[in-house]
Amino acid sequence: MTRALLLTILMLGPVAGAQILPRTRLPTLPGGVPGSLLPAEAGLGDLAQQTSGALTDQVRQLEDARQLQIRLLLRRHADVVEADPNGDPIVRGEVLAFSPTDAALTRARAAGFSILSDSTLAALGMRIVTLDVPHGTSTNRALRRLRRLDPQGTYDFNNIYTESGASAGARTGGPVVPQAQQTRAAGADGAITLGLIDGGVGAAQSVFDGITIHQHGCGGDAVPSAHGTEVASLMVGRSARFGGAAPGAALYAADVYCGKPTGGSVADIAEALAWLVGRRVPVINVSLVGPPNALLQQAVARVVARGFLLVAAVGNDGPAAPPLYPAAYPGVVGVTAVDARRRVIFEAERGPQVMFAAPGADIAAASIPRGFVEVRGTSFAAPLVAGLLAARLQEPNPSAAREAIDALAHAAIHLGAPGRNPVSGYGVVGAGLPAD
Repeated sequence: MTRALLLTILMLGPVAGAQILPRTRLPTLPGGVPGSLLPAEAGLGDLAQQTSGALTDQVRQLEDARQLQIRLLLRRHADVVEADPNGDPIVRGEVLAFSPTDAALTRARAAGFSILSDSTLAALGMRIVTLDVPHGTSTNRALRRLRRLDPQGTYDFNNIYTESGASAGARTGGPVVPQAQQTRAAGADGAITLGLIDGGVGAAQSVFDGITIHQHGCGGDAVPSAHGTEVASLMVGRSARFGGAAPGAALYAADVYCGKPTGGSVADIAEALAWLVGRRVPVINVSLVGPPNALLQQAVARVVARGFLLVAAVGNDGPAAPPLYPAAYPGVVGVTAVDARRRVIFEAERGPQVMFAAPGADIAAASIPRGFVEVRGTSFAAPLVAGLLAARLQEPNPSAAREAIDALAHAAIHLGAPGRNPVSGYGVVGAGLPAD
C-alpha cells in the first residue's frame, strides 16, 4: 500500500452501506453538527456487523497502517534497525539494562558484551546501560543470554516507538479551528506549562508567535517534524482563527526522533522523561505507541509516582489489537479519538487503558512551514486532553493529579452508559464543554 493511499484511507469518514445502529443523541457541536455515537458498550461483534465489503477492507488497512510504517523502516534502515520476535522495530545490536549491578556488568563483559553508553537519569532515580551485542550474535539471543546471566536483573530491547496518527498531506482552504477551541484551558497564556515527547516542533510556525517553546534533544539542533508540530499546535498554538487546548501555554518539547531511523527508542524516551521531570513540567503528552518494554515501564512508573500526569494516545491498530504502550501502563491517561459527530474512530484501540476521548478526526492542525492540514488519529486527541489537564495541575503532586483526572472525568460527556467503558473511557472532553 503506498503512502498516498494510506493517507487517503486514514482520512476517510463513514462509508455508505454500513449498517446503521441505534445512536445516542448528544448536544450540538460547534458549527451545528449533531452529535451521535455507536453505543459505547458495543462489542467487537457489533463492529463486525457494521463492517462489510469495502468498509471491512478499510478497517483492515487502517489496522495495518503502523505495520506499513514499520516495514518501511526495517526495509530502508536494516543496517541499524531490526525486528524483535514479535515484529516490532528495535535498535539493531543493542540491549538495555536497568540499573545493573557491577557484578552483572562484569559477567556481561566476560560474555563478550561491551558498554555503549551508561546514563544516570537522576530525576527518575534510574540508570540505563546500553550494551553492544557480541559480533555474530543476534539481538534476541543476546537478550536471552543476559537474562540467564543475571536472572534478578532487568534487560530488554531498545524498542522504537512510532507516531499514532496521520495528516491528509494537503493543506486546508484556511485555518480550521480545532474542536478544543471551545474548551481551551482558561488563562493559558504563560500561566500553564506543558510537556511534549515527539518529533521536533517547527517553532517558526505563526501559531507559535509569542509562545515560549523550550526544545530539547538532537544535540541542541532544531529538527522540525510534521507530527511534532501538528501535536504541539493542538496543545498550545493560537492565532486569530485557531487555538489549541491551552493556547499560549509554555511548552517544553523533547525531540526523540531528530530525523534518525533509530529515533523514538526507549533510551531516547526515558531521557526525555527525565528532562521534563527535572524541569517539573506537570503534564506530559506522548503521542507515540509501541510494545511493552521493561525499561520504559520502569521510567513511566517513576514519572507517575512523582505526581506527574502522563497523557498518551492509545493507538490506531484497530479495536481487536493488543494494547499499545505507554498508554496501557498503570497510571497513564490513555486517550482515544472521536470525529465531528462524537463517534469513536473505528481504527482506535479499545480496552481498559482508554480513560478519555477527544476530537482526533475532522479537525485541523498547524503544518510546517506554514498553513494547516486535516489530521486523524489518537495522536491528535491526546494533546487536547493534556492541555485541559494542565489547567488543573500546575505542580506535580500525586493527590492533585488524581483530583485533576476526577474533575475532568466529571466534566466529560458520557458516550453510552454512565461510567468508564473500554471504548470511550469516561467520555468526551474538549468538544464544547466548559473548561472549569
